[in-house]
Amino acid sequence: MANTLSKSFFHPLFFFIFLLFSTLAAAKSNSFSRILSPASLGLKKEKLTHLRFYFHDIVSGRNATAVPVAEAATTKTYLSAFGLLTMMDDPLTVEPLRSSKLVGKAQGMYASASQTELSFLMVLNFAFTEGKYNGSNLSVLGRNSVFSGVREMPIVGGSGLFRFARGYAQAKTREIDLKTGDAVVEYNVYVFHY
Repeated sequence: MANTLSKSFFHPLFFFIFLLFSTLAAAKSNSFSRILSPASLGLKKEKLTHLRFYFHDIVSGRNATAVPVAEAATTKTYLSAFGLLTMMDDPLTVEPLRSSKLVGKAQGMYASASQTELSFLMVLNFAFTEGKYNGSNLSVLGRNSVFSGVREMPIVGGSGLFRFARGYAQAKTREIDLKTGDAVVEYNVYVFHY
């Protein structure tokens, strides 16, 4: 009897099933990821939103909204200011006038990333403060070749109503003061989100 029990316990099929369930149980308990359905997070149908606003980059005066925070030893030798890093907290408004309704801030930094042209690496959030988008953000990471007519930068993510966002932002300079460097830039943002 003992001999029969021992043979059936170590039967290859039984051993394989035991090994499979042990592996699955261990994988579930030690896993750091899982696949979810969008509905499990309350996500509904994806939509495409177009936002238009004006970005006020004020680099002059006592109330500057964009300030240089670092530069390379050679920055001043380049017409493009290569190596200059600027932090910003720029107002976003409904119309080109600085006094028009504030809808948010562009918060982040831009760095002069070209030796030959004025071209910035932009790393910023559009932090919205108005209407249903209040508290929501869109994140931008891309190249901004300042003297091109229209520049396109990717939207790489978002938060709040813009969770799982992806899309692009088009920037077009509307006004630049050549004495001060202050600029008004129109942004048209096209973003997919839930």
